[in-house]
Amino acid sequence: MYVLVTNDDGIDAPALLPLKQALDQVAETIVFAPDHNWSAAGHPKTMHKPLRADPVTLPDDSQGFASSGAPSDCVSLAFLGVVERKPDLVVSGINLGANLGYDIFYSGTVAAAVEGVINGIPAIALSSDSFEAVDYTGPASFAARLAQYVAQHGLPADMFLNVNFPSVPWEEVQGVAITRLGRRVYRDELVRRADPRGRSYYWIGGKPPSGVPERGTDIWAIANGFVSITPVHLDMTAYHFREDLRRWNVQLS
Repeated sequence: MYVLVTNDDGIDAPALLPLKQALDQVAETIVFAPDHNWSAAGHPKTMHKPLRADPVTLPDDSQGFASSGAPSDCVSLAFLGVVERKPDLVVSGINLGANLGYDIFYSGTVAAAVEGVINGIPAIALSSDSFEAVDYTGPASFAARLAQYVAQHGLPADMFLNVNFPSVPWEEVQGVAITRLGRRVYRDELVRRADPRGRSYYWIGGKPPSGVPERGTDIWAIANGFVSITPVHLDMTAYHFREDLRRWNVQLS
């Protein structure tokens, strides 16, 4: 198994090397990550300017690539030929901060996994419910085992696994929960300021998001100390609503 390891926190993120080294125990790996933080970048596709992909030496003396592009660009560059071999699996993370519920639409971590699926390769997105660096030994080892499960069983087409780790010491984790996406509650606030010339500028601020901890959701699992694994399919068609929409009898004019 040849695993492409990436993230959205950047090539120097504290969780990247522990994840890569855990995966080294079960696969051959190549790190291809952004050269700076792309948190909440969503899923851009850089086509209006050149991209860099510079060779780097990681702290364990292994070789990888740091790109000027977004996480999704890193995966795309790897598949398009910057990396000589096409990966068998994309593993993205471990992100600082959970990616639960609607977060997946904002997340660069998830975007990298989605880019892998778009290229026909199974993918895993990994996030931790902590914005502080922690001991990643347990989560990284779990990620490596999960990669083995994916290699053994495969994933359906157009699907990736969204994994979140609770912010408790690894020995206090309650187990693994197979979940669905929960409903995030965002508490954004507009911060309005003026520059020295008097022109307004804005920050999107506010308190961290919360969520509805309904049993069976990823939000519930993390709140109760479980590792959450949510299978996510790229086909977001609301099949159940199609008949209702037909009854609207929408006409051209």
